[in-house]
Order: sequence, then C-alpha cells, then structure tokens
Amino acid sequence: MPPWSFVGRVEELARLTEAAAGATGRGLILGGAAGIGKSRLLREAVATLDTERLSVWSATANTATAGLPLGSLSQVLPADQPAPASTSGLLRWAVDALRQRAAGRPVVLAIDDGHLLDPLSATLIYYLAHNERTTILATVRTGEPVPDPVRALWTDDLVERVELGPLTQDEVAELLSRVFGGPVDSASVDRLCQLSQGNALLLRELVLAARAGEEITSSYGVWRWTGRFELIPTLTEVIDARIGQLTTEVRDVLELVAFGEPIGLQMLVRATDAAAVEQAEERQLIRVVPDDRRANVRLAHPLYAEVVRQRCPVTRFRRLLAELADLVDGVGSRRRDDLLRVAVWRLDSDTARDPRQLLDAARQASAGYNIPLAIRLARAAVNAGAGFEAALTLGTLLMFADQPAEALAVLDLAGDLVTDDRQRADWLSVRASVLYWGLAEECAAARLSKDAEQITEPAARAGVRAVESIMHLHRGEHETALELAQSVLDDAEAEPAPRALAAGTVAHLQAARGAFVQTLRAMAVVDADAPRWRLEAPYIQLAVELARGTAMILAGDLGAVRAMVAAEFAGLADAGDFHLGAGYVTLVRAQAARLRGRLPDAARFAGQAAATLAAGHVYGALANAERAHVAALSGDHALAARAMAECDACHRPTMNILYPWLEQARAWVAICSGEARTGVEVLSDLIGRLRADGFAGYELHALHDLVRLGRAGDVVERLAYLAGVIQGPLAPVMAWHARAAASADGGGLLGAAEAFADLGLSLYAAEAAAGAIPLLRAARSPQTTTASELLTVLLQRCEGVKIPTLVVARPALTTRERQIAKLAAAGVPSKEIADKLYLSSRTVDNHLLRVYAKLGVAGRAELAGALRALPTDE
Repeated sequence: MPPWSFVGRVEELARLTEAAAGATGRGLILGGAAGIGKSRLLREAVATLDTERLSVWSATANTATAGLPLGSLSQVLPADQPAPASTSGLLRWAVDALRQRAAGRPVVLAIDDGHLLDPLSATLIYYLAHNERTTILATVRTGEPVPDPVRALWTDDLVERVELGPLTQDEVAELLSRVFGGPVDSASVDRLCQLSQGNALLLRELVLAARAGEEITSSYGVWRWTGRFELIPTLTEVIDARIGQLTTEVRDVLELVAFGEPIGLQMLVRATDAAAVEQAEERQLIRVVPDDRRANVRLAHPLYAEVVRQRCPVTRFRRLLAELADLVDGVGSRRRDDLLRVAVWRLDSDTARDPRQLLDAARQASAGYNIPLAIRLARAAVNAGAGFEAALTLGTLLMFADQPAEALAVLDLAGDLVTDDRQRADWLSVRASVLYWGLAEECAAARLSKDAEQITEPAARAGVRAVESIMHLHRGEHETALELAQSVLDDAEAEPAPRALAAGTVAHLQAARGAFVQTLRAMAVVDADAPRWRLEAPYIQLAVELARGTAMILAGDLGAVRAMVAAEFAGLADAGDFHLGAGYVTLVRAQAARLRGRLPDAARFAGQAAATLAAGHVYGALANAERAHVAALSGDHALAARAMAECDACHRPTMNILYPWLEQARAWVAICSGEARTGVEVLSDLIGRLRADGFAGYELHALHDLVRLGRAGDVVERLAYLAGVIQGPLAPVMAWHARAAASADGGGLLGAAEAFADLGLSLYAAEAAAGAIPLLRAARSPQTTTASELLTVLLQRCEGVKIPTLVVARPALTTRERQIAKLAAAGVPSKEIADKLYLSSRTVDNHLLRVYAKLGVAGRAELAGALRALPTDE
C-alpha cells in the first residue's frame, strides 16, 4: 500500500503558512484529538516554508524528555549545553544559540505535541514568542494538561489557537482513492468515515485491518470494502489506549451496550451496576443520547463497539443477547424496532422459539431493505415451521439477493402449502418474478397469465395483473403493459400494493413519453401511500425509483436527483446490501454526473453500479452502458469498447425497456473510435424506434445528440415540435440550441449555453458555447469575450471531457502580438507601447488591428476579457 497522502485541510494549511510568513503577526497552535492529523498538517506546513528567508526549526516533545531541562528542544539546540547553571543562565544560552543560528533571519519554531514540553522548554518558547518575535507553530492534544507557559501563548494573544476537526467525508474519499490508486465506492467511504469518525489514524488502522483480512477488493475499477476487518495488533493497541483498563463491572456495561445499542439508560442500570454505568460515562466510554422522552445509551465511539463485540467470548456473547431479549420482553416492546432487535437477539442466542416473531421480524428487516438480515430471519422462520408465508418471504428475498435458483427451490417446496386464491396468486407472482428477472426467462409473463386463469378472487387477480404489467413493460410490450396497469388502477377491489406497482408502470411510460411532471407527481402519491404497502411488498420501491429516476434524467432535473440520492431509500438500500436498489440509485448518480460534465465522478458511480449489479440480469447492462458512455466522452476508446461489449453480453430481452440508454451509449462509443458516421446512423435508427414507440422523452436526447454532432438542420423542426409537448424546461432549451446551430446564430448559441448552464447541464452548455465562439468572432461581436469566458468556466467544470464537440479553434497570437495586446489591455497608450518596445506607433496600431481580428473583438475595451479566455500556455 502506498504512503498515505496529505489531503484537504486547505484552510488550516494556509493559516499555518501565513502565520509562519509573518502575515498575521502571530503564531498558530493547533489543538485536536489524538490521530486527527495535527502532526502531519504541521509537517506539511513547515515543508512549504522558504528556508532561505526564514530560520525554521522543528522539534517533537515526548514523555521521555519531559523531565529533562530543555530536553524537548534538544533537536534544535547545540549539543554543547553549558555545565550545570541557573535556569536563567540556560535560558540565556538557548536564546543566544538560536539567535546565532538564525543569522539575522526571522525564526519559526515548530513544536509537535507541545503539551508534553518540559517546563524549561515551555518557558523558553514563551520567552521567544514574547521578546524575540519568534513565530511559534505548535500542536497540542485537546483534553490533555498543557504547561502554563504554553497556555499563556494564546491567552496573552501571542498566537492563535485553532481546533482541528475530523476529516470530512469528501476528504476521506479523496484520501482512500489515493491510497488504493482508484475510486472507492460510496458505501465503503460512508462506513469507513463513520467508524473512524474522520480520524486519520483510525482510518489508516481500519484500512490496514481490512486489507489484512482481504476484505477490500476491486471490481470495474472501483474499490469496495465488505465491512469486515481483523483485529490486528496496531488497531487494538490504538483502541485499548483510548479505552484504558476496565474493571469487570465496567466491562459488563460496555459489552451490554455494544450488543444492545441503543439501549435505554434505565434498562442498562437495571441490568448492570449503576456505579459502573456512571464510571463508564465519566470516562467517556459511553454517551447518553436523549431520544424523545427516553434516554438511550451508545458507546462513545463506533470502533469501541466493533472491538468489544469481536473480543467477547461466544458463550458470554450468547448469554448477553439472551439477557437483552429478556429485558425488552420483560418491559414489553415499546418501539417499532424492538420486535426486530429482540428477534435477532433470540436468533443469535439460540433462544428463538416463536416462528411468528421470526417471520414478522424478517418482514420488518425487508421493509428496511436489510436483505441479508431479512434472509436469516426468514430462513429461521421457515425452519421453525412458520409455513407458507415464511417460504414466500424467503423466496422473494433470495431473488433480490441474486440467488434465483435457491429462491425457485424454496418456492417449489412451498407450492404444496397453498390453500386459497390469495396464496396462489402470491405464489404464482413471486415464482414468475424469479423466473423473469432472476433467470431471464421471457416466457414467464405468458405462463403467469395462463396459470392465473384459475384464480377467481378479484383482489388476488388484480395482484397478478400488476406483476404482469411490469413484466410486459420491461420486455418492451408497452401497450399491453399500460392496459394491464390501467385495469388494476380502475379495479375497486385492487389492494394498495398492486395499485402502487401498476402506478409505477404507468409512471414509467409517462416518463418515456415526456410527461416528467406527471411521473414525479404520481410517484410522490405512491410514496405517501407507502405505509399501506411497504411491509407487504417493499420491492415495489424499485418500480417507483426506476420511473422517478428515468423522469429526472430525461428532464435534466439534477436538483431532483440530489433529493433522490439523499432520500431514505438510497441510504437503506446501500447499508442493507439491497443490490438492485443501491445499484440503480448509483446509476442515476452516474447519469447526473455525466450531464454535469463531471466524468471522473460519473465513471466512479457507473463502475460502482456495475460491480453492485454484476450478479443479476436486471440493471447490469445499463450500468455497463453508462460506463461505456462515460469512457467514450472521456476519450478512452479501449475502455468504452470493452464496457459496451460487457453491456451486450449481460443484456437480456427481459429488460428491453432499457434500449434507449444502451443505443445512445453505443453511438458515442462509435464516435469516440473515430466512426462519426456510424454513430450518427445508430442515433438515427434509435430515433426511428423511439418515435414508433412514442418515447418522446428519450427521443429528445437522441435528437439533441445529432445537434451536438453538427446535424441541427436535420432535426430542428422535430425538436421545435417536441418543445411544445414535452414537460419541463429542458426541451425548449434543446430546441433553442438546434435553432441557433442550424441558422449559425452565435448569439443564439450563447443564449442556449447560458440556459443549459442555469440548469446545471455543464457539458451541453460548454458545447453550445464552443459552437458560439467562432461565429461571434467572425462577426466581431462584442459577445465573443462573454462566450469565451463562459466556455473557460464551463471547461473547468467539465473535468475529463475529451470529445470533438468541445474543440474550439483558439486564435494564435504571435509573441509580439500578445506582448502589445497585454499592454493595450492594461490601458497603456499606443505611443508609450511604441517607445517601450522600440516600434513606431503605426506598427503598434497595425498589430492591434490584427489582434482584434483574431480575437473577434471591436477594440481595447474588450481586449482584457478576450485575453483572459486564451489558453495560459500560449
């Protein structure tokens, strides 16, 4: 593993270097917890200092030198310390020695772990700061006693004290990507950030522990952590140093909290020793968190719980879980999640005796999208004799865990347990879903329809039709899907779950047809009704998210994407290993990042989605198509072709609904390889198919791709028509872009670029601005500078984009022309420029006329902006 890089801390690093340079007139002391990164930050700051101008000395205090006079500064003082002398004599010797070594330069003294300074060194540092104008840079550990002279540095206003906070999540992600040499998936970053609490030392030890257990792997260019790690010595030493020595009573408190958190304070006191609980809180090993009218107890740091749990012997572990279950059962389940917690404790302590409790807990875990836990509970419920309902639940969960063969085996065994129409409808629907989505059998929809003919109960029949509708939707039989879904919505006997599923089918078709607002409103209604269907059929959320995500991306509504990513479902799916849900949300993030022009982010998300979805047949092709699309826009033809081949290999006709995304990616892969004609042909064929299907929402984007490729004249009329029928602001802007490009209207292209930029669509905005510049320049338009400056800003946002549509012929100025132009832009008259460069005024004016023509500006007033827009290497 490569050395850990220094990331983030930009503001703190700047403050340190400014203080060292004398910009503030004071030194700076960094406070913070152990391992937070104070020492590294101090070293990075010192490394940037100019040692020619400054006399820079560094020292590290420690416990070994804390009892030796000036021992902490032995690294910076001469070795020939005078024979035993008075304290004042030693101080005078040290000051003279440092003054002599500085040779007249300002002194910067950097002290790491200043709280461990010996008394005389602390006094010397205060004297230097107060009387010698020495700049002191130091670190101290928050919460540790600090020598009085060191404390006086900030109380006497000689230095500024700043508390260093934990690394942010973005900084953790950047650090991990540097350590692993590639992006790390968001779930792993979240978990590592949570466990380390942004502490760089703990983060390092966690990564080392995870790597020791081979729990970190790379797939599709993205690193992923399983969430498990070994208790390697360096990690346990760090945690043990924080926890300290424990009495048996305090250890009992920590163990009970570790397995039961959050646990009620009253319950904890009743189960352990009140004095031990108080001592654990005083030592900051646990924390009491108010929650409504209840006081809950958690361990003070997430890693404490991990270490305590892993160290606990199996026999004590089982006893503690049984005790926890008994405690909650003794007072009665007061909260919704008590059922789930007690069932898990019973299961893990081998005291589970109630099949119904296990089944209800499995359903609750499933509703929270914790798929591995739900499978464990459902399997236990089946083994405990919970019957048909447990088998149906287990079969459904196994399908969503990408284990269709086992799901089918469980369901086939459950077939003999069916007793009525409702159960038969549920069994047929789940079994057909396993065959269709799990095993990619196209005939599953037709077989479900035939097998369901024997069902007569109206509500049960409506449930089957809802499943049929989404199967037909995904297969590409849109009219049949719409007819079946509408029949469910019109059926007064239909229950909430089938109605929600049918609404998802209709909403998805509305999104494809450009009715984005209707789609989002319809899905908001389904979400509001979720309490009526989620416990019974949480997988319906997939249909909701697919319809919603399709509408958001086709509408270019990036704000709605941010809300989707921040919503509860995304977090639950990620944390609960619900691969289909987490993978699809990550895919939407990739598509949104691509539209923003943030290709490194898009590539990371697309790779993460591909790795998450690799085991199934549902969204895997879409993830690889997005990888191909992003790679093509990045100019990486080899990766684009490879990803497109992987897309084709895993695509199944059972997910034909995805064809617009796949073909759009295929076109850009061809363009990336230099086969622009093939790319245009793929897009033209796609447009014909989309128009036949009535998918105006998708067609809008394919038509706009042709505009981007210089074919605006072929599609301008169709885009003008779609602008009047497709909902949202994006279609009119795309039509505006086409109209301006077709008529070679530079001002119109600039306006379209600004409109795209307002929507956050930086890639499209940059392309429109790039098209505007040569037209404006040729017309000597005063808007040339505006367009050039806008393009410069947009290109900075469009990181990694390498496509022909962003290539702008930049004017090439000669060295003399650039020299004269810079002086003129600064307001220097031609006569003075001529005298300065030993030229005639006429020659200067002739040069300026050529510069104006090349830059497309009318005169000196626009010259400064045009020069700023030129590449800096010219």
